[in-house]
Amino acid sequence: MPTRAVPLQDRPASKRRGGKKAARKGSHGIARSAPGNQRLINHLGRDIPVRVQRNRQARHMSLRIDAREACAVLTLPYWVLIAEGMAFARSKADWVVRQLDELAPHTPFADGRTVPYHGRDVLISHFPLAGPDPILSGDVLHVPGSPAAVSQAVRDWLVEEARRALAVRVAVKAAMIRRDPPPFRLTDPRARWGSCSSDGRLCFSWRLIMAPIEVLDYVVAHEVAHLQALDHSPRFHAIVERLTPHADFARDWLDTEGARLLRYG
Repeated sequence: MPTRAVPLQDRPASKRRGGKKAARKGSHGIARSAPGNQRLINHLGRDIPVRVQRNRQARHMSLRIDAREACAVLTLPYWVLIAEGMAFARSKADWVVRQLDELAPHTPFADGRTVPYHGRDVLISHFPLAGPDPILSGDVLHVPGSPAAVSQAVRDWLVEEARRALAVRVAVKAAMIRRDPPPFRLTDPRARWGSCSSDGRLCFSWRLIMAPIEVLDYVVAHEVAHLQALDHSPRFHAIVERLTPHADFARDWLDTEGARLLRYG
């Protein structure tokens, strides 16, 4: 399922709608280049990073916010010139600036910082004698090793916690629809909390371990439901409702809080 924190459309700017426009042939304007596929547009003296990507299935130009990288993402059909796409991005600069300014500040995995775990804040405490692995004691995560290794140690711990929590729920939800637990893998995507392939392989964002348990439960239910209905039909939604009682709460939480999880680490 896609993240619900950074959608867009060519309607009045809002948190859920930004810019989408039928592409026309031609070009208007020039953008300054940045490294790789990133460019810059200037709005009222402020440089705004815009990552340009092409999508073979895209029929329109679209613009969204990448909360993890704090930049705009411009998606273009293959036949649209980049210059035209950048002109479109400039026309939405007010919306982009508002969305970027509303992002939560970036929080590193560092000694003395807090990180959400199942929806509650946990304090990261560097403690060299804690043992080979981080230890959670109450609301404090004791992290061993050198100070330089704290960030990676916290990330690795969160990933493994996510793997364990997801494995349990995948097995439970699969049993509810009389399926064997499907294989799954963990990634760190910018735009999806989970996905299900046509051959029944599941994929989840490890950052779900930072969300309330009800949210993780819902995302698992959503993807497991795709094992029976690989669409978003009424039948699919009925399966989801049978697999979890948390759908409404989780969807609302992801709408309002999901982007914040991408600002950690």
